Amino acid sequence: CSALTDADQLLTGGRSIGPALARGVEPGRAMAELLGRTDGINRGKAGRGHMSDPASGFFGAHAVVGGNITIAVGVALERHLSGKSGIVAILFGDGACGGGSLHEALNIAASWRLPILFVCNNNQLSVSTPRALALAPRKLSDLGLAYGIPSRTVDGLDLDAVADAASTAVASVRAGQGPSFLEFTSLRLASHSTTARETRSRAELAALWAQCPIASYQKALTARGFLNADGIAELRRSVDAAVASAVAFADASPYPQPAEALTDVW
Repeated sequence: CSALTDADQLLTGGRSIGPALARGVEPGRAMAELLGRTDGINRGKAGRGHMSDPASGFFGAHAVVGGNITIAVGVALERHLSGKSGIVAILFGDGACGGGSLHEALNIAASWRLPILFVCNNNQLSVSTPRALALAPRKLSDLGLAYGIPSRTVDGLDLDAVADAASTAVASVRAGQGPSFLEFTSLRLASHSTTARETRSRAELAALWAQCPIASYQKALTARGFLNADGIAELRRSVDAAVASAVAFADASPYPQPAEALTDVW
C-alpha cells in the first residue's frame, strides 16, 4: 500500500482487515463494521467479507474466492475508458489461481493493457490443500507470463523486498505499460478459520512461527539502530491504545434498525 496514492483503488478477498487498515480505513469505523454497528463503514451490513470504503482507496473485499479479481478488472476497465488517473491493485491467494476467473481477468487485462496490478499472496495452503497438490505451475507468477504480463515471484516474508517489488510494479502500471503480476510467497501461521481443523503438526507450526516476518523485521531494525527496547515497547503501547479506542468507538455505536434491512440492497 505504500506504493499506492489517493487516486488508486485496492481490492481484496475476504481477509480484508489488514488491507483495509493499510489503505487508511479509519480503525474505529472498521471495528464498528466488524461488530455490525451503524457507524461501520457500511453501516454494519458488510462485515469482514465485504466491507468497502472507496473514499479511502479501498474499493472493497469480496469473499467469493476469485470473484474479486473480475470485479477489479471491471474497475480498471472503467478507469481506462473514462481516462481517470490512478491504478487498481487486487489481492488474492493461491487458492484463487486454480479458478477460471483469474485466467479470464489476466487475458482481458493484458489484451486491453488495463491499469491493474495482480498480487498473489501464496501462503502455500488453500484451506488445508497444499499448493503443490492443486496447482501445476512451478511458480504462480508463471500464470502472468503466459499472457505476456511482466511477472515476478518475491519472498513475501521480506518487507524490504515486498516494498521494492510493489514500487517497481506500480510504477510500470502507472506509466501505462499495462498490467503487472506479483507473487509473494508467504506462510500461514494459524488454521484457515476457527472452524477448520489444523492439519499441520505442532512441530511444523513451531518451525513456521520461527520465520514470523514481523519478529524478523523487528530484529533487523534493531540491528540497524532504528529500534531499541524502549521504541518497541512504545510501538506496542500505541497499537494497544489504537485497538482499545476502536473497540470503544464500535461498542458505543448502535445496531441497525430492522427497517434498514432492505436499504442499500442492489
